[in-house]
Amino acid sequence: MQLKAVTSPRWLPHALAHFDEVLIDHAHCEKKAAANALSILQAHPEVPGLPAQMARLAREEASHLAKVLQIMEARGLTLGRDGGDPYAKGLQVLVRNPAKERRLDRLLIAGIIEARSFERLELLASGLTDPALKKFYAELAKSEDGHQKLFVRLAKAVEPEDVVEARLEVLLSAEAELLEVLPLRAAVH
Repeated sequence: MQLKAVTSPRWLPHALAHFDEVLIDHAHCEKKAAANALSILQAHPEVPGLPAQMARLAREEASHLAKVLQIMEARGLTLGRDGGDPYAKGLQVLVRNPAKERRLDRLLIAGIIEARSFERLELLASGLTDPALKKFYAELAKSEDGHQKLFVRLAKAVEPEDVVEARLEVLLSAEAELLEVLPLRAAVH
């Protein structure tokens, strides 16, 4: 998947300068990614291959969460309450309500979120100086890349490719517009 907008060049220096905030946000992102995978499994168990894929994804995201929490603990940070993610909220309002369209939109929006996570985690890996953190974020970026591809594959398993591609274009354009209006944050999204 090709995002239509790149992250502002101001994001990485800001994220590195406020890395503890990024870590806390990242933990919340991993928690929500695991929950979203289980939610998609709950909503669409009839899709061939989806239950096993979402169970694996939930387990992997929970594993990422545990690793981020270890890093936070070593830095003396606590998770606290989730203040919400205006990026994800902005994308969720695009989900249509008829069941068939809702399923497609949920899969594609999950893929877009993973694609943006891939881009941002890759940026973090390039900017971090601590070798262990650099390696960790490079590995996570690779994982997020695989997740975005998984969601697009699942979308194409339930809808014709031309329908998926057309809706993906609409959602990617909306994501690019959303990125322009959101304030710079020390957050993954």
